[in-house]
Amino acid sequence: MSERRTETRKKVMAFTPVHDMKKGTLLGYLGDLTMNGAMVIGAKPLEADKQITLKIEFQDELPGVSSKRMTIPARVVRCNRDESPNSYKIGFEFTDVKPEHTKIIEALLTRYHFRHKMF
Repeated sequence: MSERRTETRKKVMAFTPVHDMKKGTLLGYLGDLTMNGAMVIGAKPLEADKQITLKIEFQDELPGVSSKRMTIPARVVRCNRDESPNSYKIGFEFTDVKPEHTKIIEALLTRYHFRHKMF
C-alpha cells in the first residue's frame, strides 16, 4: 500500500482512551492524530473498512472547548501488529469531520502534541 498521507501526523502525549461508541468497548489509546484521522494502539485487531463511531475522551479540559469527549464516525484503514506482541496499530480515517470536530482536534493538538514527521 502506498503512503497517501498528506499531512504530518502528531503524536499525542496525553493518555487518551478511544472507545467504540456503539458497543461501549475500549478500542485502545490514541497514538497519533491528524485533522483527517487517528492511530489507536489497541489490544485487539479490527477489520479494514469497518465503520465505527469513535468516542475519544480527554483527560483535561481543552482551551475553548466545553466538552471532555468527541464522537466522530471513522473507517478502519489499516490494522498492523505493533512492536509489542500484544498490541495493534489501528489506523482510522474520519469520515464526517464537522466544524465542532475541527475545533476539538485543533485544541487537542495544540495542548498535547509534539511534531513527529512520518516517512
